Amino acid sequence: MSQLEKVQAEYEKFPEEVDSVIISTVNAQGIPDSSYAPYVIDDAKNIYIYVSGLSTHTKNIYANPHVSVLFIEDEAKSNQIFARRRLSFICTATLIERETDNWNQIVEQFQERFGEIIEVLRGLSDFRIFQLTPSEGRFVVGFGAAYHISGDNLNQLVQITGDKDG
Repeated sequence: MSQLEKVQAEYEKFPEEVDSVIISTVNAQGIPDSSYAPYVIDDAKNIYIYVSGLSTHTKNIYANPHVSVLFIEDEAKSNQIFARRRLSFICTATLIERETDNWNQIVEQFQERFGEIIEVLRGLSDFRIFQLTPSEGRFVVGFGAAYHISGDNLNQLVQITGDKDG
C-alpha cells in the first residue's frame, strides 16, 4: 500500500474518531464565532448538525450560510501538539425542513449515534438540522503532510507540496 493509499484510508475513517465538529461562522457584521456541535455525516461527506435556534452559530448561519468545520484529533491522543491530525471543510449550510422524510431520516441517524437525548431535542421546536455541504477541504496528518480535497471529488486527496502549483 502506497503512502497516499494509507493516508486515503485514514481520511475515510478520521471523522468517526470524534463525536463533534468545531463550527466557525460569521455574523451579518462579519464578526466570527467558533463553537461546536455533535454531527452525523453521509457518504457524500455532507455533515449534519442538530443545533438550537437560540445559539449564536445558528443565528450566524441564517445571516451567512458559509461555514468552516474542523474535525481535530484529541490532544491526549496526539504525538505532537503542533501537528495534530485535522480535517477541515469549507461548507454551505442549508436548513432541513422539520418533519420531512429527509429530516426524520437524519434524526434517526442522530438517535442511533447519540441515544435518548435526541428524543428530548426532537420535542424542542427551536432545534434545527442544517446540512453542511463541503466545497473543498484540507486533511493534515503531520508536519509537511497536508492534502487538498476538491469539491469535484471529496473522496480524493491531492498532496499539497511546496511547488507553486501545489
